[in-house]
Amino acid sequence: MNVETITKEKTKEEVSLDPPWRVVVLNDPVNLMNYVVMVFKKVMGFNEDRAIKHMREVHEKGRSVVWSGNRERAESFAYQLQHWRLQTILERDD
Repeated sequence: MNVETITKEKTKEEVSLDPPWRVVVLNDPVNLMNYVVMVFKKVMGFNEDRAIKHMREVHEKGRSVVWSGNRERAESFAYQLQHWRLQTILERDD
């Protein structure tokens, strides 16, 4: 009788999840408040109330986190906001 041994290799799949990234809009002395609201609505898809909330955070606190998630999408939002001349940075959301 011929016995054959089958060996299964177990591999541990490592999923490298990047930490989320924050898109942060900074206050600047150039853009008018209604312009910032319009950009948030157009780029981020915010409704009027949410856009005003974030605009006020930028104005009163100097910054507002407008989005958090994967790096590729964060970079896309940051690029678009910068294209509209809003001072925008990315931060790790550790």
